[in-house]
Amino acid sequence: MSDANGPVESGGSAEETPSAAASAEATGKTEPAGAAAGGRRVRVVLVDDHRMFRTGVQAEIGQTERTGVEVVGEAADVDQAVTVITATRPEVVLLDVHLPGGGGVEVLRRCAPLMADAEQPVRFLALSVSDAAEDVIGVIRGGARGYVTKTITGTDLVDSVFRVQDGDAVFSPRLAGFVLDAFASTDAPPVDEDLDRLTQREREVLRLIARGYAYKEIAKQLFISVKTVESHVSAVLRKLQLSNRHELTRWATARRLV
Repeated sequence: MSDANGPVESGGSAEETPSAAASAEATGKTEPAGAAAGGRRVRVVLVDDHRMFRTGVQAEIGQTERTGVEVVGEAADVDQAVTVITATRPEVVLLDVHLPGGGGVEVLRRCAPLMADAEQPVRFLALSVSDAAEDVIGVIRGGARGYVTKTITGTDLVDSVFRVQDGDAVFSPRLAGFVLDAFASTDAPPVDEDLDRLTQREREVLRLIARGYAYKEIAKQLFISVKTVESHVSAVLRKLQLSNRHELTRWATARRLV
């Protein structure tokens, strides 16, 4: 394959092709939730080794004027995915779990610096035919913001993409339980003396900064002033002996606080 949009290995099955069009016709929904009516836009890269499936997703959600989703690249394996994501810097990547070259987890590992970028974070939403607990937990531990299965409708997929762009976590029904169970069953984390220096409010600000929120967005979400946000950020940087929000984001990501 010469570039991200050239010929790729096909082999996707009919069952994998999204069926949102039929669903929308049956329910009377003709526009995806959160679509272009409000003027919002989100740039997306599709990563899946089945060409037919990528084509189906592109047809369902890639009509930018209707959905607000602009598909800026595609990839069929790990190396291709890292190259395309790095070159296009999308807001959201729709990522299959099983890919040639190491799978979705390897893509997440190699794109960790892009996820940690405070100014322009790249966020990942797993989109897979698999609903196995180990697949769900693996990509969430790797940094994905959510996991939906390929039975999702186009309308719900567009909504999920915008929610992930906003920093929310999104899961298909019952998959969230896998994640909750997995993290509930782990041993309690060791005491982190650095984190313990922060107040609860400072931790909230830290997490939002690490997720890429601007000061104004944090102020609105926490119902505090921008100056108060700035004061909390200064306090966090001082207590953790960090120099800027980029270092803060890396610190929080390394501790899985994002």
